[in-house]
Amino acid sequence: MCQHQRPCPSADSPDREAARLVAHHPEQGWSLLCNGVLLFEDTGELLPDGQIIAPHRPQQVAKAA
Repeated sequence: MCQHQRPCPSADSPDREAARLVAHHPEQGWSLLCNGVLLFEDTGELLPDGQIIAPHRPQQVAKAA
């Protein structure tokens, strides 16, 4: 799918989020990457094969008082 020199990581690669941005719709909360991955604002993902990747935001650590 990717035609860039130095191809983007594939959708099944662990670094798939490093692929180039093809479309960005912040008003709708999603972006399409060159490898076909839909990346959502909450860090969830929808892969081209229909697999869903749950949001993976870092856990916030409570501050000690």
